Amino acid sequence: MKTQDLVARFYRQQVGCFLWLDQAICRIYQAGNFLFGFRQHLPTEIDKNTFLTFFFIERTEIDKFYEIRQDSAETVLKLNEKFHIYNFFAIDPEGRKLEFQTFENWEV
Repeated sequence: MKTQDLVARFYRQQVGCFLWLDQAICRIYQAGNFLFGFRQHLPTEIDKNTFLTFFFIERTEIDKFYEIRQDSAETVLKLNEKFHIYNFFAIDPEGRKLEFQTFENWEV
């Protein structure tokens, strides 16, 4: 995924990801056990049929996250009874779809 500094700041400052590996033309970020990269040397076209899902353990984490991210939210925060998830969808500064969720009544 090609990105500008604005998008990198979005994932670090607003989503809470950490820079895991910086290879100059490719920067890989970490969110929990999820790694994803942005490459400077690829075309900027974004696949509109895929999205990144960020998982949180507690419902209260989703509530807090939604409260401060409402400006980028595409949906309201809700319980999806079919899949037993509490979630909302948003978009990043370049138009990528994002999901923020937690599973209801799950056990590790």
